[in-house]
Amino acid sequence: MAFKIDYENKDELIIYPKGELDVFTTPELKKEVLKIYNKDKKDIVIDGTGLEYVDSTGLGALMFILNEVKLENHTVSIQNMKPSINKLFTITKLDQVFKIRGEV
Repeated sequence: MAFKIDYENKDELIIYPKGELDVFTTPELKKEVLKIYNKDKKDIVIDGTGLEYVDSTGLGALMFILNEVKLENHTVSIQNMKPSINKLFTITKLDQVFKIRGEV
């Protein structure tokens, strides 16, 4: 499955990455999310419904995005992650850094 990013601009920017978030796709995620954010700066929600896999570089990319938007007092929330991906956030204690909403 090719990596793809869709989004909706509502009260928050809802980002829908699809595919695998790994060492090959994290540069695209960072670039695209920050491009979307810089057009309309508001809180971001990463919706993981379409994510099949996330590795440590994927987690690092999410941290990078969080640190960038925190500079302007915005937040990054994570929602609809599969249980196996949610477990990564728990193991790494990133569930205490990001706002976590529901899971698939």
